[in-house]
Amino acid sequence: MSKPLKNLITNELKARYAELDSVLVVNPIGIGANDTVELRRGLREKKIRMEVVKNSMLKRAVDGTTLEIVSGILEGPCAVVSGGDSIVDAAREIAEWSKKLPTLEVRGAVVEGQLLDKQAAKELAKMPTRPELMGQVVTLAQSPGSRLAGAITSPAAKIAGCIKALQEKLEQQSEAA
Repeated sequence: MSKPLKNLITNELKARYAELDSVLVVNPIGIGANDTVELRRGLREKKIRMEVVKNSMLKRAVDGTTLEIVSGILEGPCAVVSGGDSIVDAAREIAEWSKKLPTLEVRGAVVEGQLLDKQAAKELAKMPTRPELMGQVVTLAQSPGSRLAGAITSPAAKIAGCIKALQEKLEQQSEAA
């Protein structure tokens, strides 16, 4: 491959990965052509991209970015997985596909500038996504408020119930008399 062509590809990769802060690195070796097409189609439907990139070009493309640390896990044939709503979505999809394709292996990940080894990258699939975490935070924030509202309205409801019972009792007594 000529030097100008390598530079052109590297510049394209720089533009593609410049804005990313998290990627997953997988080993695509041993996956058949039909399975690869099916895998990429399934990932594309979830807006996730898997791209096999020459390691030296990827290292040059991410030099000076938050993904620079990815060079620590680039060894042998690698594919870079990115996209989705978060890296957790990508990790979940790869975990699902690795059940169907046992040769698909996670090598590691970079999450917001932190390098994760193979095991930690696999654990990403078990973590909640950003929207799930936001929902949990909202639920936790609302919980004390709803308890407080319940505590405030509960005595008032009991008093109202007692007054209503007393009113009914007095009405019954006035009807009987």
